[in-house]
This record gives sequence, C-alpha cells and structure tokens, in this order.
Amino acid sequence: MIVVAIIGIIIAIAANTWIRQRTLAQARSCQENLSKIDGVKEQWAMEQRMDASAVPQWTDLISADGSGYLKSQPACPAMGVYTIGSVSAQATCTVVVPIDHNASP
Repeated sequence: MIVVAIIGIIIAIAANTWIRQRTLAQARSCQENLSKIDGVKEQWAMEQRMDASAVPQWTDLISADGSGYLKSQPACPAMGVYTIGSVSAQATCTVVVPIDHNASP
C-alpha cells in the first residue's frame, strides 16, 4: 500500500511538471512564429517599398509555389490564430500563453 501511495505521489508530481513544460514549449514556439511573421513583414515592406502603416495579407507573404517570404502559414501550437497586423505593429496570436521565465528547462 505504501509503494502504491509513493508511486501515486511521483506520478502527480511528474504530470504537473509535464503539463507545465508542454505549456512552456507551446509558448516558446508561438513566440518564435510571431517573431518570424514580424521579420517577413519587414522584409516584405522593404522590398515592396511600403510604409510602416501597410498591412500585408498572407497571400503577400506566402506563394503557392513556395517562393514567398514564408513557405507556409505558421500554425499556433496552442490552436490559436495569428494576426499579421501592420508593418509597425507586432503580430499577435488569439491564444495568450505566458512564458514563466522561472520554470526549469
């Protein structure tokens, strides 16, 4: 009975850690995608001679033949939707997943 209780405690601790690490990985992946979107927006604006208020569409950044600024539209790992926004604004995601910088890697 004691062994079963110890195993239960270990599983409870491991599951909590696994969930926290999964959420952290999703948040980091989402931030990386948003960073890439911001980078290609700036590149698009420079090459197309657009000002900072210009708002590109996904079709401006992605070409069907893969020759665009992005090969494909990034997908949020937390099932959110990315909004490109203007060149001067940061891209956003509908799912806000905060990163806990105090969490262990």
